[in-house]
Amino acid sequence: MTGPTRSTTPAKKVVVFDYGFGNVRSAERALARAGADVEITRDFDRAMNADGLLVPGVGAFSACMRGLKDARGEWIIGRRLSGGRPVLGICVGMQILFERGIEHGVETEGLDEWPGTVEPLDAPVVPHMGWNTVEAPADSQLFAGVGADERFYFVHSYAVRQWGLEVTNPAIRAPRVTWSTHGEPFVAAVENGALWATQFHPEKSGDAGAQLLTNWIGTL
Repeated sequence: MTGPTRSTTPAKKVVVFDYGFGNVRSAERALARAGADVEITRDFDRAMNADGLLVPGVGAFSACMRGLKDARGEWIIGRRLSGGRPVLGICVGMQILFERGIEHGVETEGLDEWPGTVEPLDAPVVPHMGWNTVEAPADSQLFAGVGADERFYFVHSYAVRQWGLEVTNPAIRAPRVTWSTHGEPFVAAVENGALWATQFHPEKSGDAGAQLLTNWIGTL
């Protein structure tokens, strides 16, 4: 009797972009558990050539943008997306994908992959820290297999409160936008072609977060 057949398909290569802002070790462990071959680096060629690029982010929008530019991250993200190569942004790594961020009255330009402004949350308690539910589109690939009552881990004081990108061409798949509420509705996740992002931390969100990362890796 022969033993079980093992898959010979190589694991997808994912780079966690290390530009000085983000919980890179937590992301590395979570991606590895989800089946990826993970490397933490800021090396241009490795980040460009990986099957998937994860861009983490914690702290201030302006500081993350400076760190990203110092590491040529804006070039890497832009060139990957122009070639249809997947990028996943997490937390402030999602926020910097928008047009601008406003913190303490100071406006900072983002990567402008999506229109929109990252602004302070209007809520009784800030920061929004802890577990919360989300409202995902029925045809979301990111949330496939995730129950509607699942909760995800958030830590943030700023968010995108309005989604501004409209797609009128029926031949183009419109972005799938997921929402959550803390005092007011805000964008919790986006799926837009090769560019996906979450405001919450999937790497800290238990089994539900692990399913999201598995879903993303499955698209690489």
